[in-house]
Amino acid sequence: MSDDKLGLGVASNRTGAAEVAAGIGDVGDLMVYAYAMEAEAAERYAEFADAMETHNNLEVAELFRKLSRIEHIHAQQIVESMNWNEPPPPPPGGFRWLGLEGPESGDHADLHYLMQPYHALQIALSNEQGAQLFYAAVAREASDEKVRAGAAEMAAEEEEHVSLIQQWLERTAKPEPGWSRDDDPPMLGD
Repeated sequence: MSDDKLGLGVASNRTGAAEVAAGIGDVGDLMVYAYAMEAEAAERYAEFADAMETHNNLEVAELFRKLSRIEHIHAQQIVESMNWNEPPPPPPGGFRWLGLEGPESGDHADLHYLMQPYHALQIALSNEQGAQLFYAAVAREASDEKVRAGAAEMAAEEEEHVSLIQQWLERTAKPEPGWSRDDDPPMLGD
């Protein structure tokens, strides 16, 4: 996946990363971004689960539901840690991602109705790597010392998530060649 597709572009686009970091003036702003990333990821994984259920791919649907629950828990933990009574609104002018969406949201184009758990975990890995790179860029580019420290801590947490997904992938069967072949693929009606 490309950096732009992940909404990060961070490693190769320092100017863009500096612009995003400039929009994060304090730790509260950072946590608003963190909440949005987690909530967006939870919502996207739930959408992916629905899509897989539509195609009767129940094993992958359940994996996406599990990922959605995990991300939802992360979002709720942010709300609780900030003592917010409800989720925060977006910043004025909206979020400044380096792409069209937050870096922890998967792309619908990555779905295939015959995908297997291994593929779903690859999407999750890419999402966690995107979040880690985003926070690392903010840690590098932010002008506020507390924001840099908070972003560095969040980058480290996302790196732990990357490691967990990698371990999960190691225990998951890789798809056989030809996994996407379907002699009777679904057809859309008129």
